[in-house]
Amino acid sequence: MKPIIKVSGVAKQYQIGAREAAYETFRGAVVETMRTPLRRLRGMMNLPGETIWALQDVSFEVKPGEVIGIVGRNGAGKSTLLKILSRITEPTRGRIELYGRVASLLEVGTGFHQELTGRENIYLNGAILGMKKAEIDRNFDQIVDFAELDKFIETPVKRYSTGMYMRLAFSVAAYLEPEILLVDEVLAVGDANFQKKCLGRMSEVAKQGRTVLFVSHNMTAVNQLCPRAIMLTDGHLHREGRTAEVVSEYLKLGSEGGGEIVWVDQRRAPGGSKFKLRAVRVISRDRVATEVDIDQEVSVEVEFWSFVEDARGVFVNFYLLNGFGTTVLSTANTPNAGLPQDSWFGEPHQPGLYRARCTFPANFLNEGLYYVNVYVATLGPVTVEVDAPQVISFRVFDTGVMREAGGGANWPGTVRVRLPWWTDYVQPLNGNSVDAPKTEEITS
Repeated sequence: MKPIIKVSGVAKQYQIGAREAAYETFRGAVVETMRTPLRRLRGMMNLPGETIWALQDVSFEVKPGEVIGIVGRNGAGKSTLLKILSRITEPTRGRIELYGRVASLLEVGTGFHQELTGRENIYLNGAILGMKKAEIDRNFDQIVDFAELDKFIETPVKRYSTGMYMRLAFSVAAYLEPEILLVDEVLAVGDANFQKKCLGRMSEVAKQGRTVLFVSHNMTAVNQLCPRAIMLTDGHLHREGRTAEVVSEYLKLGSEGGGEIVWVDQRRAPGGSKFKLRAVRVISRDRVATEVDIDQEVSVEVEFWSFVEDARGVFVNFYLLNGFGTTVLSTANTPNAGLPQDSWFGEPHQPGLYRARCTFPANFLNEGLYYVNVYVATLGPVTVEVDAPQVISFRVFDTGVMREAGGGANWPGTVRVRLPWWTDYVQPLNGNSVDAPKTEEITS
């Protein structure tokens, strides 16, 4: 079968401080004209700027109807690859062959005109994708219904919230029947219910025979949606193959600091102008641990800087993933998720360093390898301020106490909780029922 996407030796080099050529206004053209003599002078003086390679010699093929996951750490080249496939930017060298119409969802609202309404932007995006008006008409109601924007479809999109923007952008890309759909990590903006809808829609698109390339840090979603995956590392294609195998290797390579990671240089720490991480660590027996006894408590500790006066609704959330990238649990220090209530939740956070800690009881997690995704967010509406996937890892080991009576096999499952059990004597062999003896709950 002929591939629908063929990437051959693609590389992309950026010059730090330089801008990509773009569609310009008259003002922009004048500014660029004024800059040009300086650039020529710089070239004559042989003073090239510092350059970086975002991609280097990446090659792969995608068959029609395949759903491919693209994974990698921040800066690995994932978004650059999708921008090249979307023809937003050109490769420095190499060749890409695309056989079909491409719809891309790389940044929230990319391609929307701020002054136009939601309705007008649907038709504008459709035209850009090469759709005929009849095709757009046929899918219009489904797009609006999926985006849940019936009441606001005649409102200019400049008045939309980020969530509304994203819902409409995804709906347009998913329902205007492209042969190839490229989706970057924009689903992180939506709430859990809408993310579930998006994954369901992408599954439908794949079943219809269309091709999907899906970039995400959500390994559960990648495992669920993509039979095959590609892993990028420092701009190189590190591995491709079955998703479970690629995700497993990605997670092993991805946890940089083992049981602890500390960002000494604040400028390089995850976050933005409002909040940044300072450290994430696993604590067991009052020390940093990479190996945790299953019979001991284990805590995840998150330190973060706040740079905002009277910041409100601040909370820490983390996901715990197992060795296959499946999310085992999610927890946060909010009143409805934490027990007991965190004394700092709801209090205004003055600028400074904060430390939040969550503790798992002994005999809760099963033996195995675990990874931690950390988020710092604010409420009203929920806004993710810091996103740090797979920053640390730790391994739970079994002491063997629960194997003594059962033959020594590993206990299956994600958790391994010791729960109360009791047994009643109901009936003797002669068939006459007996009064059940009083039982006492046995706990350990």
